[in-house]
Order: sequence, then structure tokens, then C-alpha cells
Amino acid sequence: MDRKLIIGTRGSELALWQANFVKNELATIGVSAELKIIKTQGDRILNLSFDKLEGKGFFTKELEEELLAGTIDLAVHSHKDLPTENPPGLIIAAVSEREDPSELLLILKDCVDVHQKLSVKFGGTVGTSSNRRKAQLLAYRPDLEIEDLRGNVNTRIQKLRDEKYDAIMLAKAGVSRLGLDLSEFHIEELTPTELVPAPAQGVLAIQIRENDHELYERLQALHNQDVAEQLNVERTVLKLFGGGCHLPLGCYCRKHEGKFQVFTSKADDGEDFPDRVYMQADSSVGLPEKIIAKFSKDRKFPAKVFISRELSANSYFRRALERHGIEVEARSLIRTVPVMTRFDSYILRSIDWVFFTSKNAVEYFYKLDPKFPHPVKYGVMGAGSEEMLRKHGHFADFVGQSNDTADVAAEFAKLANGSVVLFPGAENPMRSIHKGLSENTKIIDLPVYETVLDDSAEASSADVLVFTSPSNVENYFERHLLDNGQQVVAIGKATGRKLAELNITYTLPFAPDEVGLAEAVFGL
Repeated sequence: MDRKLIIGTRGSELALWQANFVKNELATIGVSAELKIIKTQGDRILNLSFDKLEGKGFFTKELEEELLAGTIDLAVHSHKDLPTENPPGLIIAAVSEREDPSELLLILKDCVDVHQKLSVKFGGTVGTSSNRRKAQLLAYRPDLEIEDLRGNVNTRIQKLRDEKYDAIMLAKAGVSRLGLDLSEFHIEELTPTELVPAPAQGVLAIQIRENDHELYERLQALHNQDVAEQLNVERTVLKLFGGGCHLPLGCYCRKHEGKFQVFTSKADDGEDFPDRVYMQADSSVGLPEKIIAKFSKDRKFPAKVFISRELSANSYFRRALERHGIEVEARSLIRTVPVMTRFDSYILRSIDWVFFTSKNAVEYFYKLDPKFPHPVKYGVMGAGSEEMLRKHGHFADFVGQSNDTADVAAEFAKLANGSVVLFPGAENPMRSIHKGLSENTKIIDLPVYETVLDDSAEASSADVLVFTSPSNVENYFERHLLDNGQQVVAIGKATGRKLAELNITYTLPFAPDEVGLAEAVFGL
């Protein structure tokens, strides 16, 4: 290609980084280019939130107009800013690899409260301009005050420094690309399965004129087809919902072990509790339509759901179901009792890690008032154990992200192999995490509670039965049978294996926590 290309870009530091990245990528395939900075509506109007701006394409329209006019040859966009349909005459010629689409919650250190989920102090003020983030944050923490936050990345961070907010939320991709030092803040990272990102978050799009065939062919060397296939699912979901930047929709598709995994969160507005669904399929064909069907206003929900766990009035699972008029029957079929009132604190002297496999393990361990003579690290099986650990004033250094204990064990082993690990837990533990650790890892079991079956556990007439442990499964089906039409959900693979032993068909949620359980029930 003989001509020198002109790249259209916004003028923010992040936009310039993105445009220069594409410029450098073009250089690797022998194409030279220069930048042209173009101001967009979203850059000019900073006093209004996105949902009050007119139309779509707040950060893209002016770039597209210059493309059509021929004053630039290509435009570089954050793909999530693009409307789902190109203007006539324009196409997306290439998409980049995907930067980590996680979200970062930056918190002023004097506004951190370890006892609270996400670490923001109770009633804290969080800045974000996104209705999608707002709805999902309030679902986790309804006590938070969400205030609008506009401006480029550095402007937003400066507003936090100036204490206009207690915390702000940013996309990790932008922070990573700019290489910012955020050590002055406490940072909570929310993975895309915890807080579902915007469709195409973390991906760059290169837009050109449709009739520029020569440039299209050259750009295929920069095009990531696998990412494009996953983005097609996300952006088709967005298109089918008829949404733009202001729609409280999160959709994230990834390829894992040959299967497409899609996480979708949708609310009516930023104040609304979002519905979430997780779907897995061998092919992306027809997948967006299947996801949309789960959100149909005509769909029927179960009248009643049983869960083998006590729930607070403000629990995520309860609120997710009750907003659809679903009755929640929450009662455990087992009891737990302590097995010791004190222990020899000498064993704490050599501990490097403490790993909790359940909320009960955390609760009963801290009833013993343990005092470590030196700092230790904490590992937990999942979100429930992490939340209980926070209530006792400790952050988890490792949180399992899978419903398969073997996967959790493998990830934990990367950190803990060769150290001394204390496992407070039940008498006769399953030792699932132990099995993943190396022979040179010293393991200390500390039984702090035992499980007692409730002999008077009654059957449930609920349409859906959710079981939260193998013990609850065992106790229920020793006494009762499934009624016709009842569906079953298992919190994790260990619980699922117990159901499988009884030849009971069940649904396994993606995550072994209340969010995962709510997704599973919503997806039935």
C-alpha cells in the first residue's frame, strides 16, 4: 500500500494510546499512518449522564462522518462505544485481541471497610456514569449511593483524589493500557463473571469505508477472528434488546474448553435489580436468540423455590427471585454444632495459609478467638466463605472461582505448595482441596464443627429444589422423593455428585454462590 493512512481518533489519553497502538500494528505489516484528533459529542458534553444524551454513538458519530467524507482512512474505537449497526458505507474491518474486561473499584483507603462486600464503607458514594454498573453494584450493595461520574480516565481518578467520591469504578482495560500507578487506593477487582461487562468491553475496533477493499485486505493481518465470533454474540444480544450505551445491559461471551460461555445481566434502569442468566453452548449460532428468550416478558417463572440454606431478607438470591413474585422457602436440613471450645494456640506458630471450605468453618474458627503470632494469608472456597471472612475483619488472598473443587485446588496449589496450610473445618472433611496440594506442603486439619442431620426435615412442594451441600441432599432424599415436575439445582460438583448417585437430574450453576444459583433458577 503506497499511501500514508490517516487514523481518526478522539483526543483523550486512552484514545490516543489506542490509536497509536493500531498505528504501531500497521507498521509491523508495512503500512505507515498518522493521527488526526477529532472531538465527539461525548467529549464536548460532560455535564450530562449518558442516558440524558440524545441518540447513539456519543463517542463515534463525528469519526464516522469524517470517514464517510474521506478526510480520514480509518477510525479506531473502543468497540463497546459503537452502535450495533454501522452507518451505510462503513464496516468494521478488524478487531483486536481482548484486554481483560474486568472492572476495577478504586476506593479511598480511609473509606475501606473490610467487613463490607466490595470493601466500600456502608452507605459510601461510588462514582460511575454507567447504568449497567450502577444496577449490578446496587444488587450487591443496596446501601451504596451511586453518583454520576464523567470525564477521561485521569480526570475520573483525580475526582476521587479530590474526595468527591468514596470510590469510583473503571474498566481494567483502560487502566492497564495507560499503565497507571493506583497504589494510593484500595483496589477491588470484579471479574467479568462477577460484574458483567459491556458488550465488546476491552476490544478495539478498526472502522473503514466499505469500498476500500485494498485496506480491508491489509487489515486482515490484524484481525482476531476468535474475538470477533465472541463479540458477535454479545453485540447481537445488545442489538436484539435495542440498546445503546445507556441500557443497563452486560453481556460477556468467552470460549472455554471448546464451548461458548455467555453471561448476561439486564435491568430496566440503573435503579432496577438486574436479571442474570448464564448459558453454555457448543456453537454460537442462534445463541443470542436463546439468551433473549430467557428475558421474555411472557416467560413463566416457578411459583416457589426451595433452598436448603437459611437466607437473610436482603440476600441476593432472595431479592433476585422475589422481584418476579417467586416465593422462597429457605431452610437448612442440617444443623452444625461446635466440637471444641478452645485449642492449643501453639499450632498457629508455623501457619502460612488458612483455608476455609465453608462459611461454617470461618464462623466456628473465629469463635475460638485464634491469635496468630505473625501475618498469615487466607484462602476461601468461594464468595460465601469470603463474605463471612470479611465479617471477621480479614481479606481473602485467594478466592475460588469455580464450582469444581479440583479446579479450585489446582489454582490454590500454585500459591500454597511448599507452605504450611491450616484447614479449619468439619469433622471428617472431604479433603478435596488437600488432594491438589504437593507432597512437600504441610497440611493441618483442625475440626471446629460437626454436621448433625435434622430428623424432622419436611418435604417441599416447591417447583425448584436448590441444594447447597451433599449433606442436605442426603438428608432430604433419605426421607422424600421428587414430585413430578420438580427441578433440582446443585450449588457445586460435590453436591451434584451426591444427586447423581441417587440418579437425580440436576442443573449446575456456573458459580457456587447466590449469584450463580439465581442465574441457574432464572435460566431453567
